[in-house]
Amino acid sequence: MTRRIERVNHLIRQEISQLLQRQVKDPRLDSFVTITEVSTSPDLRSAKVFVSCIGSEEKKEETLRVLTAASGFFRGELAKRLRLRHVPELDFQWDDSIERGAHILELIDRVSEAENRG
Repeated sequence: MTRRIERVNHLIRQEISQLLQRQVKDPRLDSFVTITEVSTSPDLRSAKVFVSCIGSEEKKEETLRVLTAASGFFRGELAKRLRLRHVPELDFQWDDSIERGAHILELIDRVSEAENRG
C-alpha cells in the first residue's frame, strides 16, 4: 500500500468518525458506532469503510443500512473537507474483529481457570 493511500484511508476514517460524532443526528445510530478501518482501492474510486458497534444482529444490520443510505451525505462532506480529485464511493461493511477478540479473551480465561483448578 502506498503512503498516499494510507494517508487517504486515515483522513477518510477520521472525517467520517467526526461526522458521526458531530453532525449525524439519526436516532437509529447510537453513540457507540465506531469506524475501525478504511481501505481505499489503488485508483481511489472506492473505499471499504469498516464499522463496529455493540448490539444485537438486528441493530448491526440497521446500522449498516443507515450508514449505506447516508453514504451520499458522507461523500459530499468528504468532498468539502478533503482535497481529492475524486471522492471514493463508500461501501460500509461490518468489522467483527472486536467481537472476535473478546471471544478469544473469553476462551483464554476459561483455559486459565481450568488450569488453576486442575
